[in-house]
Amino acid sequence: MSRTSLRGFVALTVALGLLLAAGTVEAQKTKGKSRPSTTKYLMAGISQPHCKALGDELKKSGPSDDKTWDKAACHAAVLNELSYLLMDDGRCPDAAWAGAVKSLREGSAAALRAAKEKDLTAAKAAFKEVTQGCAACHKAHKES
Repeated sequence: MSRTSLRGFVALTVALGLLLAAGTVEAQKTKGKSRPSTTKYLMAGISQPHCKALGDELKKSGPSDDKTWDKAACHAAVLNELSYLLMDDGRCPDAAWAGAVKSLREGSAAALRAAKEKDLTAAKAAFKEVTQGCAACHKAHKES
C-alpha cells in the first residue's frame, strides 16, 4: 500500500470513528445503554413534576405544617435520586452534564435537609441550586 493510500485509509478510519463516537454520545444522552427509558421521559415523569411541586411548596411563606414540609422533603428526595439515574447506565455524555447533575444532587440533598429542619431560607437557597443545575444542563443539551 502506498503512503498516500495509507494516509487516506487512516483519515477515513479516524473520521468514521469520530462519527460513531458522536452517535454513541447522543444515544447515551437520550437513552441509557441497557434500560429503555429516555432522558425525555425521566424529565417529564420525575424531574418536572417534583421540581414544580417543590418550588410551589417553597413559594411565599413556605410550608404551613408538618405534612407540607414532609411533601417538600419527599420531592427533594426524589430529585436527589434522579441525580443518580442521570449519571447511571452510560447517560452522562460530558462535563457539562456531570456538573449540572452535581448541582442537582447537592442542591436536592440540601433541600431535603432543610425541609426536615423546616428551614425555609435554606430550602429556598438549595432549590435555587437545583434549578441552576437544571438550567445549565438544558443550555448544553436540550433540543430547541
